[in-house]
Amino acid sequence: MKKLSSRTARFNESLIRRMTRISNECGAINLSQGFPDFDPPKMLMDSLANVAYKGPHQYPVTWGAPNFRKAVAKKQSFFMGRELDPDENVLVTIGSTEAMVDTLMALCDDGDNVGLFSPFFENYVAEIIMVGAEPVYVPLDPPAFTFDPEKLEDAFRKGLKAFILCNPSNPSGKVFTRDELKIIADLANKYDVYIITDEVYEHIIYEGHKHIYMNSLPGMWERTVSCSSLSKTYHITGWRLGYAIAPKEILDRIKQCHDFIAVGAPSPLMEACMAGLEAPMEYYDELHKLYEHMKSVFVGGLDRLGFEYTEPEGAYYVMVNVAKYAKGDDLAFCERMARELGVAAVPASTFFKEDQHDWVRFHFAKRDETLNEALERLSGIGRLS
Repeated sequence: MKKLSSRTARFNESLIRRMTRISNECGAINLSQGFPDFDPPKMLMDSLANVAYKGPHQYPVTWGAPNFRKAVAKKQSFFMGRELDPDENVLVTIGSTEAMVDTLMALCDDGDNVGLFSPFFENYVAEIIMVGAEPVYVPLDPPAFTFDPEKLEDAFRKGLKAFILCNPSNPSGKVFTRDELKIIADLANKYDVYIITDEVYEHIIYEGHKHIYMNSLPGMWERTVSCSSLSKTYHITGWRLGYAIAPKEILDRIKQCHDFIAVGAPSPLMEACMAGLEAPMEYYDELHKLYEHMKSVFVGGLDRLGFEYTEPEGAYYVMVNVAKYAKGDDLAFCERMARELGVAAVPASTFFKEDQHDWVRFHFAKRDETLNEALERLSGIGRLS
């Protein structure tokens, strides 16, 4: 037998999904993989029930159902402060993950360099390698996860084709300031680099912070692809509906990749999600209150238990320092914590290029009773020392 792909041999299984499997096996509370344990908005469930009988159920227009693209364009035009054309600027994908892969394929050739901050969402490196490109890492320094502009420019000097920016950030919860975004934008313009943003947590922002779209900065619309999804905003991670927003010249090439990779996103789910995309601003106000509350419950509990953690500015993750328990092996520690304490987290080493084993990532998109039970179980962490 001929050998299998050497390209795919360069990355391993997702530790996020691995911890979910372990959590399921031992009945742990799953604070590893980022999905809620509460229902989507009633308006979406009612809409889905109606669509089940009325349809559509067959292939959609490849780029996404016209009414869905129009609704995405209208919503994002409002939030981005730019008039978007649903036919020229919006592509519907199977989750933001597919949007990212399509974009990397459209922009990169074999051997191109793609920059990204470390820590990073683990999918990015696998996606970069899959398209034949090479990752170039720039460290974000905990606990504030700031970057050194000189180190960032060093990466750009290496001849980057593109730079991936997750904002708000998974796993760190960092929300990049306008000044930080301007540094990145200025370098992108100086070195002629595309920016690929992952903005799936764009509406989950905590007090004192503001999400700014990279494509809204001067000179950045022309070189930015904004990838996002409905998963987090509407609590529907299993519906797998995402989108890419870009100038027509770039989006046309991304469309070519999407056409042959995915054909199209699920027709009935696009129709059902119209109710969410057309929701009034009050929906986003309530979403903000919901996540502020869940953050308060969980990090308040971490405070009472004496944990050291990094303050989430956006998204729904918190990085917790477990150095005295993990003792240099965060994966083994997370497996023990799931099996012996009944709480699953993600070993943070999966997110860092650097040799980092002192942190774990918890997510807190859960009901109060789930978070409180998890905190009660974590109170026994001392026995894992």
